[in-house]
Amino acid sequence: MMVPPLSERPVTEEDEERFRQECARKYTLRRRWADYRAEVKARRPKGARARARAWLHVEPFYWGMRVTYVVLFVGAVLSVYINGVANGWWPAWGERPAVAATTTPPIGPAPTPSPSATGEAAMSGGYQIGPDGVLVRPAEHAASTYTKPELPEEAKEHTERGAEAAAEHYLALEIYAWNTGDTQPFMDISDPSAEFATSFTSAIEGLYSNGWTYGNQLTIKRVISVAPVTDPKWNAQPNTIGVAFQIVSNDGITCAGQRIINKDYEYTSRITLFMTWKDGRWIATRGSTEADDES
Repeated sequence: MMVPPLSERPVTEEDEERFRQECARKYTLRRRWADYRAEVKARRPKGARARARAWLHVEPFYWGMRVTYVVLFVGAVLSVYINGVANGWWPAWGERPAVAATTTPPIGPAPTPSPSATGEAAMSGGYQIGPDGVLVRPAEHAASTYTKPELPEEAKEHTERGAEAAAEHYLALEIYAWNTGDTQPFMDISDPSAEFATSFTSAIEGLYSNGWTYGNQLTIKRVISVAPVTDPKWNAQPNTIGVAFQIVSNDGITCAGQRIINKDYEYTSRITLFMTWKDGRWIATRGSTEADDES
């Protein structure tokens, strides 16, 4: 029996319809990729051993490409690992991270620093930290090393020189208060209503509530004037002598909590005090200071 050639075979309507559909179909990139994957899958050897043998038997060029890909992948993984160890994202290989015990913080004020386990005191900036959290004042500059000024005999006289001597004593008591925190002698020679005195006392007591200071010094460079205050514009109390000094001051070293403030340098200023004779003694009823650039 002879089979006629394809061109002479009868064509049915179904064949014509299938032919038209295949011609009308758009051969997209996705369809092409699907056909390629199907062809590759059809050619893939069956069984794991056959696939391994086929993977190994390739040309040297493809072997070189595969080795390159493996080296690049290993290098990328190693780079990420090294970078992670350097930045603390994970511990190095073989290290066991220390696990710190977590506890709920107690309610109340923050705990103060305590001596270390070795018995050494906690330090900050060369200063020991005390149990109250404030730096410990050096023993050689303790408040006990400062002697309370004694009222000179001249300051007991109801004269202009007596007012001047009392003003000098008043300034000495102010420096004593700064270096020791003891403001009582300073206030004993001050009018309780004098803002000049109360402002100094508040500043000193506020400082010593969380710190200390030492090395404060004051030297009277010259006496500018000593004279009775009679002009009504000053609203001075009766029996008041105005005393003005040019002074050289040094604020020394101050501690505020755990912060050290170094003002160990000299500066010049002018101070004016109203010394009033009351109840048989001189007291300061007013005071003011101003900068003085004169050398």
